[in-house]
Amino acid sequence: MSKLPKAHKFIDLSDYGRPIARIIAINLKNTSFTPIHVTIWFVISGLLAIYCILNAQYWLAAFFLILKSILDAADGELARVKQTPSYTGRFLDSISDIILNFLIFITIWYITDTSIWLTILAFLGIQLQGTLYNYYYVILRNKFNGDTTSRVFEDKTPVALPGEKQKHVTFLFRLYKLLYGAFDSIIYKLDHNASKGKIFPKWLMSSVSTFGLGFQLLIIAVMLVLGFKQLIVPFFLTYTIMVFVFIGIRKKFY
Repeated sequence: MSKLPKAHKFIDLSDYGRPIARIIAINLKNTSFTPIHVTIWFVISGLLAIYCILNAQYWLAAFFLILKSILDAADGELARVKQTPSYTGRFLDSISDIILNFLIFITIWYITDTSIWLTILAFLGIQLQGTLYNYYYVILRNKFNGDTTSRVFEDKTPVALPGEKQKHVTFLFRLYKLLYGAFDSIIYKLDHNASKGKIFPKWLMSSVSTFGLGFQLLIIAVMLVLGFKQLIVPFFLTYTIMVFVFIGIRKKFY
């Protein structure tokens, strides 16, 4: 099942792993594996990528980074094919992502002579990028009755869905707000009228999809393999400028 109706799909450059993710989900549909199991797999894949980076095994690191992206899509796909959406899985996925992102950037700092402060700024930058992408994407999904497990504004604790416990949802939601709340607030302040504007054109959404985590990990993987590890932090710092460019385009024309 797609997150958007067919007529409103756009080329999502961060979602290159979706076809394989669907195959994984279909093959797990009638098994005891749950979406949370797949989330755990992608956490393990991310940790293996970090281990490989530390040991200068960059081809293997690239493999595990891309595998992590595929599995990151597979948990949601499995939830859809099993028809078991959950806030537990949704928040656990996001929390796992931000922790792994931080560890990956700290690892890059460790193997290069990049400033720790620039590294932290780059990490904050990629989170801001990803927040803008998710913000626009969720707005689009909600407008066209796509997948609505994610909300435009995560401002109150959701009620647990069938099959999950409220205490788990509440705990994970609070942790999610602690880790993501500041980024959500910044993006909302920068473009609080986005949900009231025109429908985002496909070309804009495709451009903003370069902020998606899958594309970010792909860039890191390619730069590691090509021997450009020193440029990873400067690249993401510089590319964060595009947050303001895309918001400016949205405000001006849409």
